Amino acid sequence: METPATQSGEEYEEMLTRLSDGSIHRSFDPYRDIDWDAPEFQVVPDDTRWILPEIDPLGAHPWYKALPREKQIAVGMYRQANVAKVGLGFEQVLIRGFMQYVSMLPNGSAEFRYATHEVKEECNHTLMFQEMVNRTGVDVPGFGPVMRRVAPFLGLAAWPFPSIFFMGVLAGEEPIDHIQKNYLRTDGDFHPTLKGVMRIHVAEEARHISFAHEFLRQHVPANGRFAKYILSLAFPIIMRILCDVIVIPPKEFFKEFDIPKQVKKDLFWDAPASRRELSGYFGDVRMLGEELGLMNRSSKKLWKLLKIDGRPSRFRSEPEREPLAPAA
Repeated sequence: METPATQSGEEYEEMLTRLSDGSIHRSFDPYRDIDWDAPEFQVVPDDTRWILPEIDPLGAHPWYKALPREKQIAVGMYRQANVAKVGLGFEQVLIRGFMQYVSMLPNGSAEFRYATHEVKEECNHTLMFQEMVNRTGVDVPGFGPVMRRVAPFLGLAAWPFPSIFFMGVLAGEEPIDHIQKNYLRTDGDFHPTLKGVMRIHVAEEARHISFAHEFLRQHVPANGRFAKYILSLAFPIIMRILCDVIVIPPKEFFKEFDIPKQVKKDLFWDAPASRRELSGYFGDVRMLGEELGLMNRSSKKLWKLLKIDGRPSRFRSEPEREPLAPAA
């Protein structure tokens, strides 16, 4: 069992105070900041704004492009609704874990204050994601069947193994943030409901990801040499497993639209473009691993074996300007 780090670093406490102030003064309400009932937000038949843009790997695939327009719309709506449902499920895992963790913190803890603010924001995100799913009218499952069964128990790791839990936080948040930022950087004509949800989520996830990074910077060095070595091996494994859970649609999606197995392989993660995409999700995480001394000889082999090695980011949220080269 890890011993949680005490509130000893002034810079860490100052950062938590800034994040808490941001949650107070720069927060969003999905029912105040998204005009769900505006005419342009309505879900109507034959709406081409649900067609997946090329920034989405499936949207760029020749199989999808060859579909009739109405089928492209149906596939796109299902995919986007399921992404929202997966986001909802992941937020629920975080909420359970955060409440497990903060319940054991002492009076006066700056971590308690910010983490509770974050839980409040995550609750709003679950409302926002479910509202989007409901309005599409598509009965999507979200996670695959295995994750749906184990998700309620994952938060239990937050107190005995907080560093493991927060690695899991980043494993889900970093790919989602990466994908949504790519969407918002384009001028694609996708549905305004999707835009509204992504803008709120990206804005608030910036704080959540910052907290997870700083939490690990504060807590990982408190571990002994052997425990830190175990964390170095756990880090890439957690990243890859939860990335697949978050990013790969459930089997119901492929069955519903009779998507060929080769298309799934191309998208996740056999084709060179999808392999680059997978590696690109974790540039910031690799940078953090370097800072924390978690990139040793053994762990680097694991990152490469799991196909998520590559150049670490030079700074947080560095845009990809060229394909990431494999790590030496």
